[in-house]
Amino acid sequence: MKFVIQSRGDELSNRLMAEAKDYLVEFGLEYDEVEPDIVLSIGGDGTLLHGFHKYVHRLNETAFVGIHTGHLGFYADWKPEEIEKLVIMIARKDYHVVQYPLLEVEISYTHSEEKSAYLALNESTIKSPEVTLVMDVELNGEHFERFRGDGLCMSTPSGSTAYSKSLNGAILHPSLSCMQLTEMASINNRVFRTVGSPLVLPAHHSCLLKPVKGPDFMVTVDHLQLLQKDVKSIEYKVSKERISFARFRPFPFWKRVSESFVASDEEK
Repeated sequence: MKFVIQSRGDELSNRLMAEAKDYLVEFGLEYDEVEPDIVLSIGGDGTLLHGFHKYVHRLNETAFVGIHTGHLGFYADWKPEEIEKLVIMIARKDYHVVQYPLLEVEISYTHSEEKSAYLALNESTIKSPEVTLVMDVELNGEHFERFRGDGLCMSTPSGSTAYSKSLNGAILHPSLSCMQLTEMASINNRVFRTVGSPLVLPAHHSCLLKPVKGPDFMVTVDHLQLLQKDVKSIEYKVSKERISFARFRPFPFWKRVSESFVASDEEK
């Protein structure tokens, strides 16, 4: 089996990376940065996001697993002191695969037939930092609303605990095949009005955003920032592709949510 290791770059993560690499090579696994079967991410969720985008072309062949050395790790289920236990289980291939939905992002341009396509593990946002963003929102080809505000966020279920949550989006279990649209500071008065609520869209639905005349705006896909010009539309769908995580033991989602966001009785 081939493996690769992604590190956050701090002293602890780099030390664990060196230890894990030595252990796995000693166990007979091959270190391969081009075609890995498993990606070991050491850091936080941001480290795993970087690894996901680096190997996004190998989603059908590659599984991900994380060691948590960051502040908040929804994708990393191992602690630094468990490094030896983890590498032994990797060497034994003692795991099963759990798959999470991804977000498909397709950008069309006014004066070109070319399109830009991306996959997001957490979310994609559209922002206009200096002036009001005005977007027509279509759901399944039907006009839904004209949005005015700071921006919009479309998240995956696993990304619902990230930026979307700060926008009062719902927390969605990653077994659900859906996507969630949330608003950023929408303008609502007696002249302009939006739905003012997060929308959870099933896998067979699409969301098309059409910019109404205005300046350039920023599109993000996870940590990637893309300044967009001359955009005709941005379409969001639940992707047919999925990310695979190597699970070596139970990793209950709601337990992670509780530990991350809910104060324990001892802390009260």
